[in-house]
Amino acid sequence: MKPYTSLNLIQEDLSSGALSCVQLVEYFLSNIEKKKHLNVFLEVYDEEAKAAAKLIDSKLKEGTAGPLAGLVVSIKDVLCHTDHGLQGSSHILDGFKSQFNGTAVQRLLDADAIIIGRTNCDEFAMGSSNENSAFGPVLNDIDNDRVPGGSSGGAAVSVQADMCMIALGSDTGGSVRQPAAFCGIVGLKPTYSRISRHGLMAYASSFDCVGILGKNISDVAITLETIAGKDEYDSTVSQTPVPQYSKKLKPADSYKIAYIRETLETEGINPEVKGKTLEAIEKLKNNGHEVEVVDFPLLDHLLATYYILTTAEASSNLSRYDGVKYGFRSPNTTDLESMYKKTRSEGFGHEVKTRIMLGTFVLSASYYDAYYTKAQKVRRMIRDETKKILSKYDFIVLPTTPTTAFKLGEHSEDPLEMYLADLFTVQSSVSGLPTISIPNGTDEGGLPIGLQIVSDDFQEDKILAFSEYLMNLN
Repeated sequence: MKPYTSLNLIQEDLSSGALSCVQLVEYFLSNIEKKKHLNVFLEVYDEEAKAAAKLIDSKLKEGTAGPLAGLVVSIKDVLCHTDHGLQGSSHILDGFKSQFNGTAVQRLLDADAIIIGRTNCDEFAMGSSNENSAFGPVLNDIDNDRVPGGSSGGAAVSVQADMCMIALGSDTGGSVRQPAAFCGIVGLKPTYSRISRHGLMAYASSFDCVGILGKNISDVAITLETIAGKDEYDSTVSQTPVPQYSKKLKPADSYKIAYIRETLETEGINPEVKGKTLEAIEKLKNNGHEVEVVDFPLLDHLLATYYILTTAEASSNLSRYDGVKYGFRSPNTTDLESMYKKTRSEGFGHEVKTRIMLGTFVLSASYYDAYYTKAQKVRRMIRDETKKILSKYDFIVLPTTPTTAFKLGEHSEDPLEMYLADLFTVQSSVSGLPTISIPNGTDEGGLPIGLQIVSDDFQEDKILAFSEYLMNLN
């Protein structure tokens, strides 16, 4: 069977009878089997996906199929799916099965999408390389010696390696956009609260977003319009109406665009990443758009602010994994206190324990004001300064990552080097703003480079239309 590049093409062939959902699922299952060495899936729902495909084929014949009929989706191992394993790629949830569907998952199923499996990720979504999973690293399909990015590395490679059409991931500080850049695909982090977090395993609740990875803009757009919107199960979700994003992909005649001087002058940026970003900027100028450089002096404070606040929230959120209620419990315990200590010491991986301890430290009475309170103030400053730029410009463009995909193990001994991989993605996470990463060429070694586009709150329609335009710009 031929590979498909969009849901539109799939649905055309489904309508003509040239393709069935069963054939489509079998094609993706075949690819998953061929590329098992990439370690993408923790669980493949093969029989279940085939049964769903058969049912949707019947609905197509009856004319009752939903808008996502023919869309095969993977879900990151942080999203609840009834009676299916849910572990956050951690041993501390060994054997745990979800008792309900998360809102995003339920809305996909209601629209007749087919979920093909759950994907590997950094443990509890904490990481930038997918090397922190308790089940081993995911490999980049372009170069198996390199990381796919994280934490949604399995989700990104499932799309990159043609194992599905769309993947749901989560983005706390760049966990959808960074792997999208490393894998040469599209990755969208919507406005915070645009998609319900009900059924999304919590890492840092005021940052966490359900994100979408895909091969093209139109597939991402129709997925977003399906899963976004108000939800009775999430009091923090926005009540803002959801547009039909897939019908609003026509760009404006001209745009006013800013790029941040400091992102291209920072010491850690790869020259080829910088060069491709400047090429995109020149292309926009040559096509009649107004593109100007702006200053953002708070760039040096982004990572510190992000890691202080997210580790604090992680310390609180992950306290529920204690061996009492569900998941792993250490067999080497003698009393209640040792059960808590040993369960958490043995069940969590190194990176998760590091972030819990750092978060507990910044929340402690002696340091709360010095770190946590101050970081909250700086977070507000970062959001205000970013929105000030966006009050004058339609978009901010910047590289997604300072480098292309690095080699497995390259940054494992130096956490600061690993954290620097998030340098360009955390600004919109701290600000809560919608951001997309789109492919922006490759380096000399053929490794993908990503370009980020940031817009103001709830302007996903603008960002998707502009991204579609930019990806087709010669």
